[in-house]
Amino acid sequence: VQLVESGGGLVQPGGSLRLSCAASGFTFRRYGMSWYRQAPGKERELVATITSAGGSTNYADSVKGRFTISRDNNKNTVYLQMNSLKPEDTAVYYCYAAYWDYWGQGTQVTVSS
Repeated sequence: VQLVESGGGLVQPGGSLRLSCAASGFTFRRYGMSWYRQAPGKERELVATITSAGGSTNYADSVKGRFTISRDNNKNTVYLQMNSLKPEDTAVYYCYAAYWDYWGQGTQVTVSS
């Protein structure tokens, strides 16, 4: 199993970023996926989840209405579109395959002026 995140970076408050997580080593389309984040000095927290076919999603209250999780099963990739970013969204964002209990290496998102 391999999960490789990309798309992080530095963005101003109110800006947008799209994170990608490319999966390999398992039949991606059969499994739900999640995004988590961990800010400095804080515990890792769940941001969003998506079912195997993409028909159902769930979000942390702190990101509802601003973030959108989606997936492309033809590309074995899950995405996190982040809009209206706030400084408190600053964290390392991780892709997670729960069935395999496997984490990606993370990608840093910094929201600052």
